[in-house]
Amino acid sequence: MAESPVVTDQTPIPKTQPATSQPASSKRLIKALRREPLDRPPFWLMRQAGRYLPEYRQTRAEAGSFLDLCFDSARSAEVTLQPIRRFGFDAAILFADILLIPSALGQKLTFAEGEGPVLAPIRDLEALKPLSAEHLHERLAPVYDTVSRLSKALPGDVTLIGFAGAPWTVATYMVQGRGSSDQGAAKSWAYHKPDEFQVLIDLLVDVTIEYLDRQVQAGAEVLQLFDTWAGSLPEPQFHRWSLQPMKRIAEALKARYPHVPMIAFPRGAGPLSRDVALVDAIDAIGLDTSMSVGWAAREVQSLKTTQGNLDPLMVVAGGKTMEGEITRILSGFGQGPHIFNLGHGIVPETPPEHVGALSRQVLAWRG
Repeated sequence: MAESPVVTDQTPIPKTQPATSQPASSKRLIKALRREPLDRPPFWLMRQAGRYLPEYRQTRAEAGSFLDLCFDSARSAEVTLQPIRRFGFDAAILFADILLIPSALGQKLTFAEGEGPVLAPIRDLEALKPLSAEHLHERLAPVYDTVSRLSKALPGDVTLIGFAGAPWTVATYMVQGRGSSDQGAAKSWAYHKPDEFQVLIDLLVDVTIEYLDRQVQAGAEVLQLFDTWAGSLPEPQFHRWSLQPMKRIAEALKARYPHVPMIAFPRGAGPLSRDVALVDAIDAIGLDTSMSVGWAAREVQSLKTTQGNLDPLMVVAGGKTMEGEITRILSGFGQGPHIFNLGHGIVPETPPEHVGALSRQVLAWRG
């Protein structure tokens, strides 16, 4: 494992309370999700564990491939903890990948250096037949072990977030065989043969429920669904392929675990984010960078806790530019429950000292 980084004047003092020191109900992030008043908003950052940190790069090199790291429980827990030590975030999110589910179902998955994920494409029901959930939990056992390790190792006031990709986004990768600019292959199948495509979506709904259930059993205190490509769908298709699957997942898990909050991140959904906020089983809405703070405060925050939405490239820029944007977002959402975050994940070229400056500013904020 990588050694813990030395704390300097560029980073807050890490939290060191034992993992059992604070009940979940009193943690800052969970209070925000319950719409309780706070002196400052909680904060964490999507992809806060990643290539911008030298200690992550060291641990990744020790693990071998990216998939090897995902399935190495000790190292996955280590990289999840690294940004907590550096920056004093209020939450840690499990280090894993949204495509571990198709891999566990039996779809061949590799991560090519510089290319991202590559899967054997599934374009029809015949190609879908070999996939099976029979060994799902066996294959994902290292992920559950990572969650369990983190639940014991995290500082007592830090919330542990489990996550999964939402069915629409995961399906786009499964059908295309890789990321794409327009999600064309998945759209083509969904538009031409919606009943067939529904079979894939139903499978992903079912296995995602069970995957997240096991994460809760292992110690996850909050769950997040990432629908990265939600915004690529027209409104009727958004409701069928993005919103309804997320709703089914959230309702199933809320029935089993009423105390576990659910965050949905329908990236690019724009005004349709309000429709997601109307789902009772969803407790917070993640907002992407393009979302108007004023509109979201009126139309979304009035219904649910909001999360977001600083442009990740602002953190690359740093300085007064970043500081001003942080202030604008914190002020704009200051009249209601809010979790400060990015509008998408940290990019690899982000200077860690800029994340440290962001952390200090949010920790000092009093709206």
